[in-house]
Order: sequence, then structure tokens, then C-alpha cells
Amino acid sequence: MTQIWYTRCPVPTASGLAHRLGWLADELGQVGVLQDAPPEIARHHFDHQLLGLFREGGNVPALAARSEGAPTRLIGLTWIEEWQSVLVRPDSGITDAAGLKGARFALPRWAATRGESFPRAMALHGAKGALSQAGLTLDDVTLVEVEQPPSRIGRAEPGAPRGGAWSWPGITELASGQVDAVYVKGARAAEQAAEIGAVVAVDLDAHPDPRTRVNNGTPRPITVHEQLLKEQPELVVKFLAQSLRAGDWAASNLGSVQEILAGETNSGLDGGRTAYRNDFHLDLHPDLSAGRLELLGIQKRFLLTHGFLAADFDLESWVAPEPLEQARALLADRQAA
Repeated sequence: MTQIWYTRCPVPTASGLAHRLGWLADELGQVGVLQDAPPEIARHHFDHQLLGLFREGGNVPALAARSEGAPTRLIGLTWIEEWQSVLVRPDSGITDAAGLKGARFALPRWAATRGESFPRAMALHGAKGALSQAGLTLDDVTLVEVEQPPSRIGRAEPGAPRGGAWSWPGITELASGQVDAVYVKGARAAEQAAEIGAVVAVDLDAHPDPRTRVNNGTPRPITVHEQLLKEQPELVVKFLAQSLRAGDWAASNLGSVQEILAGETNSGLDGGRTAYRNDFHLDLHPDLSAGRLELLGIQKRFLLTHGFLAADFDLESWVAPEPLEQARALLADRQAA
């Protein structure tokens, strides 16, 4: 291994804050950002076949890669509420989950690989979560396939960059009347909703049961190559220690966090404030609690059922809890010194 790489999706993460604040470079030395790498390197955001890679991003590519044999280990999970909603046109008459019965729901087409098909997985699970609030299922709507832009590393989740080059799949079709409802999340989607005058029929974040919003980013895994963990475990511990430190910093620096997120999410402050609310900055720390692992298990079963995984695998054996435990101890020692 000659290079440490870091890759993440354009969403709020403690590791992203640590990177933007310069703490990862201070701790690990020169860190290459995968999004800035040549395509032959950058593609590893999806397959994780890169020894020096730290990946924090959507769980669909991470789970798909693991199901196809990628030698990765799960070292942390984050959960960030990020404005998961179902949008409709204001004249649709749909005002809640029950009103979605019989609606035409946008569903992005399959991409070249299972991992790159995360927009389809997101829309499908988002629709399921919204419908479940009214006792409905996917059989109660009509799924209408829509185009999804080609996946571009560094713009791995819909909503980036600004200017419409990565318009959220289904937004155009909603505005033109080809579909009645579209699942969206995040800052750029909030901006696009305002641009086309769409309204929220179902705010998934408002539901008390987090299982209704299990999706690509909830929970969001942090993974590393198992050989890196075996040969240089101190690097993994230091990476996680800086993420924990950034989580502590974020809790007391909301304004600065929002400014950083405007760059991370390729959106304006208004879109960020709409998408990331309700004291989201207080709980950016990675953990491997039983609750979060249970939620990831729900996502894995959903993806397997709907063809997004090549094969099943044991989630428990994927988890490597020791680095996070050691990172907490390292950070505590440093703070006490």
C-alpha cells in the first residue's frame, strides 16, 4: 500500500468534517480523495477493491460489494436524518400516505451494476416505508421506471452537483405529470422540490419508528479493506478517532457545520437547513450499537429480496468492533492528557 484514500457521498458525516477540517491529513498523512482520482481508481467507491481505502457512504454499494466477495470489514455505522420525503404536485390531492394508493411512483432503472443501482434501491425502499405508514404495500402503487443519470464517482448520491446536472431521478417526470410521486432525500432534492413547486405528501423523518426510513443512507456504513485492518490496524483506529473527535466538535459548532455541508452536499444553505434539521449535528458519531446493526440487517434483507445483492452473507461476521473501541480509548487518553 502506497496511498491512503478516503471516499464519501455528499452528505453530512463526521469523517467528512474531519477531512474538511484537515484532521485526517494531520493524523494519517497525505490522504487522497477518491472523488479526485482517475476513473480506474475512483471506481473503487463502488467495488471497494482498493487496499488503502476508507469508505463512508451509502450502504447499497457497500452491501452489494460485500455480497460479491469484496474483502471489507464494517468498522462503524452512522445514522443521520436527512429529509426523506415523498413529493407530489400541489394539485394532486395526495396529502398523506393513504393518499398514495393507486399512485404512479417513480422508480429509477437498473444501472450497470447492483452497487450503482442505489437510486433504484432508494426509491423502492423509500416508497415501501411511506406506504407502510398507511398499511399499504408496493402492490398498492404503480411503479413507473424513469431514467437515472450515469453514476459518477464523487457524485454518488442523487442531488449533486448544483445546476441540474445531477437532477434527482423522477423530479422531471413529476413536474411533467408522468408520475404522481417520487421519493427524495437530502439538500439538493429539497432545493429541486422548491424549484418545481412540489409539496411533501409524506415526511418519513416525522414518523417515530426509524424502521420506516431504513434506506441507503440510514444507517450509513464505514468500511475498510480487511487487509488494511490486519496489517495496519493503527491507521484504522486513528481514522475513527478523528471521526469521533469531529462528532464532538460538530455538537458545539452548528453554524460551521452548515457552512461545510453547503460544500459537501453541493447545495445552498437553505437546502441544507431544510434537509438537515432537528439537532442532527448532535449525533454524527459512528457506533456499532445493536440497534443500528439491526436496522442495517433490515436493509440487507430488503436488498436481497429485491435483487440488489448477489448473495446473502453473515452480517455479524462482517463487523469488526475492536477499532472503534480502541478509537474511543485513544481519543479519551488524548483529551485527558
